[in-house]
Amino acid sequence: MSHQSVLLQEAIQGLNIQPEGIYIDATFGRGGHSKALMQQLAPKGRLIAIDQDPEAVSAAKGYFSQEKSFQIVHETFAAMEHIATKEGVKGLVNGILFDLGVSSPQLDNAERGFSFLRNGPLDMRMDNSRGISASEWLAIVDEESLISVLREYGEERFARRIARAIIAKRVDQSIETTRQLSEIVSNAIPRSKQEKHKHPATRSFQAIRIFINKELEAIETALEQSLRVLSPGGRLVVISFHSLEDRIVKRFMRQQARGKSLPKGLPVKESELEKTIKIIGKAMKASKQEVLDNSRARSAVLRIAEKTG
Repeated sequence: MSHQSVLLQEAIQGLNIQPEGIYIDATFGRGGHSKALMQQLAPKGRLIAIDQDPEAVSAAKGYFSQEKSFQIVHETFAAMEHIATKEGVKGLVNGILFDLGVSSPQLDNAERGFSFLRNGPLDMRMDNSRGISASEWLAIVDEESLISVLREYGEERFARRIARAIIAKRVDQSIETTRQLSEIVSNAIPRSKQEKHKHPATRSFQAIRIFINKELEAIETALEQSLRVLSPGGRLVVISFHSLEDRIVKRFMRQQARGKSLPKGLPVKESELEKTIKIIGKAMKASKQEVLDNSRARSAVLRIAEKTG
């Protein structure tokens, strides 16, 4: 439980916790948000945590083993509606929290293959008990598909150069470690074009990780499901860490708060627009002090919405 949860107090306040309410922590990680949430729940309250990382699930079982009002589910948050239905809480949940992206323990553990700063197996799967690893995918992907992934999920302007370098390298040897991939990417980008204060492999590692874990599709699916899982007045709190995630969250909240898209000039009552949520406050960012204490908070954006009907 040593890792620092980003925007912790802001997220907990945003959930507007009712002591006997039902809550879902859709991204348990190492439980920082869950721990703070549990402190505000009465014995009749309930917290269902979800995480696809077996290590996170193991940590949750150890830390909350004595808590009867807590349970952890080993699954992707894209299965949230199924979980809520199975647990008999669909449409009754008072708050859902998403802390998106890769967690600090995943980055810190070289064996997971998320970090270009630590050498380890090139895995990148958030759930390493299933699916294809980054190394296995890079061994079979064609050049155009790789270019597409680097551009779409990494917004990498040197996608073609990097893809060609990866394809050329794998002819001689398989790309099995984070150091190998980091060096290939770094050497493919002209030194004069590399961004200051950002490792040249940052965007490529992000892109491949997002693709391997189908992260953006999962976010879109889970946000849609949240409307059916939340009770009227229930809160949706989302912390994003890069523009691709935040764009999806921002667009979803705005569309749902706006309601039906109808031609201008139609005599329509406000109630007929079928607005599903209202946005609570403005997007929040971490304070200067939090960023100094935890550099990961630098890019975090928190958004809050409330189900209206």
